[in-house]
Amino acid sequence: MVNKLEVVGGLVVLTLLTLLSGVRVVKEYDRLVIMRFGRLADTRGPGLKLVIPFCERAQKVDVRVVTMPVPDQDAITRDNVTIKVTAVCFFQVEDPAKAVMNIQDPVEATAQLAQAALRLVIGQHDLDSVLSDRDGLNTRLKTLVGDQADDWGIRILSMEIKDISVPATMRRALAREAETERLRRARVISAEGEAQAAGKLVEAADVIFAQPGAFELRRQQAIIALSKRKNTKLLIPTPFSLTRSEIILDDETDEGTGRS
Repeated sequence: MVNKLEVVGGLVVLTLLTLLSGVRVVKEYDRLVIMRFGRLADTRGPGLKLVIPFCERAQKVDVRVVTMPVPDQDAITRDNVTIKVTAVCFFQVEDPAKAVMNIQDPVEATAQLAQAALRLVIGQHDLDSVLSDRDGLNTRLKTLVGDQADDWGIRILSMEIKDISVPATMRRALAREAETERLRRARVISAEGEAQAAGKLVEAADVIFAQPGAFELRRQQAIIALSKRKNTKLLIPTPFSLTRSEIILDDETDEGTGRS
């Protein structure tokens, strides 16, 4: 009788220990994907959860946002320029069951997908677009990676290009091109300014010559302005006119005095 009680007690203790071994504490940012006899059962967490020993197997999945750097990628642009591009991808597991059932290593798979997408997108744009339209490239990268990662239960939050390294020879060519463009814009602005100034001068001339005394007043203002300068000699021409009566009077005076 004593032996039977010992056996029963031992079985009870063993059963309790076995059940306790299946008790799991699931953190707020973790989820347990439960497989029962090899088939997907459910997803549990967070809190104190029981996994039935020998019947169920649990796999923990972290659902926090993952910051994954994308290493340097040698990419060729559409205009055949080889550049190095680095990026960073932010993602999180949205469906733990899909992440366990559809992909073996979600993080590694997302990393490889991001690298391939980065090279693909760079190859579809020329160098000027890559350097000037990063926002557009980031949006396309997010869409391209997100469409495929969605089948793995992963949501791509964003994918950002961090740095673009251009060869030294191409940097010098870009610098020359930028300098030429700045000179061109400067010449255009100067020409537009001269054209506008010429138009204003024409309008001012029309106003001045339309009024009898306006030109003389403007001439006097110019003389006053010049006279204020030091070491300046002014030769001021004085306009005059002779009438016919004045010419005849001068001729008669010359005859009366005997001058020829």
